[in-house]
Amino acid sequence: MKTDMNIETLCVHSGKDKRNDTGAIAVPIYQSATYAHPAIGESTGFDYSRVHNPTRQCLEELIAQLEGGKHALAFSTGMAAIGAIMELFSPGDHIITSANLYGGTSRLFDTVSHKNGIRIDRIDMSDPRILRDRITAHTKAVFIETPTNPLMRVTDIAAVRDIIGQEMRLIVDNTFLTPYFQKPLALGADIVVHSGTKYLGGHNDTLAGFIVTSNDMLIERLRYLYKTIGACLSPFDSFLIIRGIKTLALRMEKSQQNAKEITQWLSAHPRVRAVYYPGLPDHPDYATSKKQASGFGAMIAFEVDNEETVKAVLKRLKIILYAESLGGVETLITYPVLQTHADLPKETRDELGINHRLLRLSVGIESAGDLIADLAQAFSSE
Repeated sequence: MKTDMNIETLCVHSGKDKRNDTGAIAVPIYQSATYAHPAIGESTGFDYSRVHNPTRQCLEELIAQLEGGKHALAFSTGMAAIGAIMELFSPGDHIITSANLYGGTSRLFDTVSHKNGIRIDRIDMSDPRILRDRITAHTKAVFIETPTNPLMRVTDIAAVRDIIGQEMRLIVDNTFLTPYFQKPLALGADIVVHSGTKYLGGHNDTLAGFIVTSNDMLIERLRYLYKTIGACLSPFDSFLIIRGIKTLALRMEKSQQNAKEITQWLSAHPRVRAVYYPGLPDHPDYATSKKQASGFGAMIAFEVDNEETVKAVLKRLKIILYAESLGGVETLITYPVLQTHADLPKETRDELGINHRLLRLSVGIESAGDLIADLAQAFSSE
């Protein structure tokens, strides 16, 4: 597949099954655990589905093309993908990360990675200059989430690459914007990671995770970890993610347009104290977002006047669903302090601003007017 096509076309036509001569439009689900060899020393290219599967391979080729990378691996979840990345490091290694991360990523770093002797140092990556003073002789990588979850801070990826040089690995979680809006590899990242459960799948019905890189040495190490740990994506889930990606461009555009209208409404509401969305001109990282991404996405965080308002809103909403996760066609509202970031120590949440007044919206593809009307009635005291 030509990679000079627009991403809208790549979403629909990449990831084809080159082995299938039936003319089938959809990639087949190769629901096989193992594969027969023609003879000793001969192979079809597939041995065992934990290592390679034809359906999953089509998906991996698709994801690599969308991100502008050479290689991709599809995992059972986004956390499985991040867990595999952390196996690249050894006891005594130092990794600098964004201070504001998805709670599951922080949990992995604080428990499993810490147990394995890896030292994690968190900083405010929205000001990359802070990074210079935290680098040590043991620093092996920088892990960025941009925009961050849930407070939507943005990191200048190219600036971080300039600061750390070529000796350290730069890892970027691109879940919120997807390759439709942001291409971290082109900005200097070595590894891109996704929770494919979110926008790539897009329908809240499949768990998946991805690692993408153009580094041949890194992919060999990661493939070894992949087959050894075994957290691979199933053929059926691979099929569902391929199907979801076909509408990625349409969903991202519609969700973003809805998010822009909702942020305007929230910004004017008397019971909303702050709105965090990189597409707002007064957002502190607006200029960085404009420079490195082609869109702002559809994730919004907002802070209301008190905890009682939070409880009332979550109880009264009728269309918007109170649930964890994000990136699906349905609009979801999440209460980070009790859900996605509940495992963080209270002092850490307080320092980051993840308090009992903060809510997070993953804006879907419904009518913006209906979503705003739902928010309006939920905020109403009548």
